[in-house]
Amino acid sequence: MLKQYLYLKEINEKGRGVFTKEKIEANIVIEKSPVIVMGAEDRVLLDRTLLHDYIFEWGKDKDKCCMALGLVSMYNHSYESNCEYFMDFDEESIQIKTVRPINKGEELTINYNGNWNDDKKVWFEVQ
Repeated sequence: MLKQYLYLKEINEKGRGVFTKEKIEANIVIEKSPVIVMGAEDRVLLDRTLLHDYIFEWGKDKDKCCMALGLVSMYNHSYESNCEYFMDFDEESIQIKTVRPINKGEELTINYNGNWNDDKKVWFEVQ
């Protein structure tokens, strides 16, 4: 499930990001996407490629990784994110949900630390 008002847009210095064509209220699930789950041995290989920046740690012990389909892997990081994500290990899917109202034309962001308000430093310089 992917809301039709979401779209990708190029952003200077950041690459691509996810934006909305409409205003979105808080607490709305805007995307639910299946994932492709891979083991630790695949993670070692993926970490040496461009895909490293697009995969998620996966599993209760974070001993696997996954590639999300849909737009999930395209949401940029923000310490003041307007969305959060939820992993369903049984269903092998990730949901994106808004945490506050979002204006038309605004970029949708998630916090790569896993919690939308987590201010722990991430592995790259934040723009």
